[in-house]
Amino acid sequence: MMKKVSAEDTVKTSVKEDQTSFGFDNSLPNLPIKTILAMTFGCIGVNMAFTLQGSQMSRITQTIGVNPNSLGWFFLLPPLLGMFVQPLLGKYSDSTWTRWGRRIPYLLVGAPITVIVMIMLPFTGSFGFGYGSMTAMVYAAIAIALMDLFSNVCLAPYKMLAGDMVNEKQKNLAWSWQQVFGYAGGILAALLPYILTKVGIANTASKGQVPATVIWAYLIGAVMLLVTSLVTIFNVHEYDPKTYAKYHKINESKQKVTPSLWKLLKTAPRSFWELAIVQLFSWIGIMYTWTYATGAMANNIWNTTNPASSGFQAAGNWYGVMTAFYSVAALLWGLFYAKTKATQRKFWYSFGLFADAISIIIVATTHNQWVALIAFALYGIGNFTINTLPYTMLTTSLDGRNNGSYLGLFNIAVCLPQIIGSLASFIIFPLVGNSQSMMMIIGFVAMVIGGFSVAIVHEGK
Repeated sequence: MMKKVSAEDTVKTSVKEDQTSFGFDNSLPNLPIKTILAMTFGCIGVNMAFTLQGSQMSRITQTIGVNPNSLGWFFLLPPLLGMFVQPLLGKYSDSTWTRWGRRIPYLLVGAPITVIVMIMLPFTGSFGFGYGSMTAMVYAAIAIALMDLFSNVCLAPYKMLAGDMVNEKQKNLAWSWQQVFGYAGGILAALLPYILTKVGIANTASKGQVPATVIWAYLIGAVMLLVTSLVTIFNVHEYDPKTYAKYHKINESKQKVTPSLWKLLKTAPRSFWELAIVQLFSWIGIMYTWTYATGAMANNIWNTTNPASSGFQAAGNWYGVMTAFYSVAALLWGLFYAKTKATQRKFWYSFGLFADAISIIIVATTHNQWVALIAFALYGIGNFTINTLPYTMLTTSLDGRNNGSYLGLFNIAVCLPQIIGSLASFIIFPLVGNSQSMMMIIGFVAMVIGGFSVAIVHEGK
């Protein structure tokens, strides 16, 4: 394991001159590279959980007998919980000053619970509930909701650590490394079902049961999440209250009590609301891709809509390969983006969303699996953008006093679009002839609107 880096170690590398960007007074010191490495490494395991959810959730639910018209219900509860839990986690961690830090304790609790849920979920069809039974549906819905909830509990500390400890000069680097490590985990998670199939593990199962390839993928992902989280837990030492107040130029006594979430919303920086508008449209596009890509490709490329067929399961495996491919593209894009200038963020934000939109429309309509694969390189650029740029731009607009609370509140801008998209799907899906491809095209339109909406964002104070 890496040597633990204390707050005092970072003082030696502090910036000699004040850095000012977008009106943000940057008095935080430069962090040693090994500190940034330690505070981002755990994203490998966390993104394995998210990638397995995004690439296999539609496959699992349809395998156990969920009607495609009802898929929205399974993507509704997780963001609904996230809307309440994330802001509270941010608010209370802002004032959780312990000997272990104030963000790390939440990771210490969240990681083991996420591991347990990741072990529960793939066995949804293994308890004899019956194909399409209400019991199987309820079990799956609860497991999905808990996995999403606690995966977010694991992810939140990484975002908050970056907001707490990283200065403006290193912000692009830290947020990019979060994504680079995350996509490295995503590549492994997405390829696991495909690789496991190639080594001889069964990729089909009895009607209503989840294939062994998917089960083993989740078990491997659970182990990786626990191990990588422990690396971060044991190797990152957060600032104590006095040092934190000094670096952020705030009153130490005031940071121990945070305002109500409602008051923080009323005094949120302008960029908070502007970025939320962009998030509304971009996350609907992401969600409809998650939900309907496997079914759309199964129909367009493998000419089947039967979840028990080998063609449908092959589409599920291929979507996993595509997810790994876009993760590679996102990783490489992250290395490029880390070197870009802060003044170019709005341009790259729009660029990423438009790239994402192009990939969605191609995957929704192509009859060639290789075209779909290549198109997902653009999806990787967009996915990196959506998971990096809004947070970079938001934290630049904050003063350090309530970073966790605002990042938690901003998670509503991720959850609410998914709720709106899920509820809307019950009306839209029948109107488009129960076509999963058409649902993706609607996601394409939403992503395009998001790309144009970036123009309204004002970064900084």
